[in-house]
Amino acid sequence: MEKFLCERLVDQSQPISERFRALFSLRNLKGPGPRNALILASRDSSNLLAHEAAFALGQMQDAEAIPALESVLNDMSLHPIAAEALGAIGLAGNVDILKKSLSSDPAQEVRETCELALKRIEELSNVDAENQSSTAEKSPFMSVDPAGPAASFSSVHQLRQILLDETRGMYERYAALFALRNHGGEEAVTAIVDSLSANSALLRHEVAYVLGQLQNKTALATLSKVLRDVNEHPMVRHEAAEALGSIADEQSIALLEEFSRDPEPIVAQSCEVALSMLEFENSGKSFEFFFTQDPLVH
Repeated sequence: MEKFLCERLVDQSQPISERFRALFSLRNLKGPGPRNALILASRDSSNLLAHEAAFALGQMQDAEAIPALESVLNDMSLHPIAAEALGAIGLAGNVDILKKSLSSDPAQEVRETCELALKRIEELSNVDAENQSSTAEKSPFMSVDPAGPAASFSSVHQLRQILLDETRGMYERYAALFALRNHGGEEAVTAIVDSLSANSALLRHEVAYVLGQLQNKTALATLSKVLRDVNEHPMVRHEAAEALGSIADEQSIALLEEFSRDPEPIVAQSCEVALSMLEFENSGKSFEFFFTQDPLVH
């Protein structure tokens, strides 16, 4: 089964939805086979697949993937998700490559991602074995987040102010975002939705991702507006599409069908994958292939 999944992932003749089925299955496995297939996919001609493959390598926190992720980060034609993946792995040995990209990469979203990754590594290195900081906390959403949630004693109002404050550092705003996500409730969701107007495309893309995790219909109108906005950064639109797929009401499905023909490939493919996932879910089948190893637990 593992060999089949690896071959299916890198087979460019397969529909993008089938390749994503393989990707989502492989990210639950460990060992050189899945790792190498995901590394190869991180340089795929599909920007969406390359993005998700690098993201998966970071979520797996596999140190053996670091050299390949460094290579992706050094290639300025590829996606900045490699920097986030290096931050997710969280090893001090990644600091130099991240600092290099922070100072030299022309893309703002890459520099901001490197800034986040460096701060995460710094905070992880400062965690005391007996008194772990919030950065080391496990996400209730089973994700390895780019920043630890802000202090739990902060109020929703305080977190909202930090998240919307354009003068604050990116890591601080991310920490507020994840604290609001973990807090939940309509007031917190409204604060998160309002931050989709932030100046940073990187932050907007993370906000859309978080709204997908929350699956709250309060976000529907704003996410729909983001997907429809052809002037929005493609990585933000793609996250909005995936978030709409996770909410999955009739309006969202109609919008995904409409934009599955979008001229921007990463947007169209995101819609296609989301619709395929919904089709499997509605038929009572698993989108992921059955795998033969125990899932990788972080």
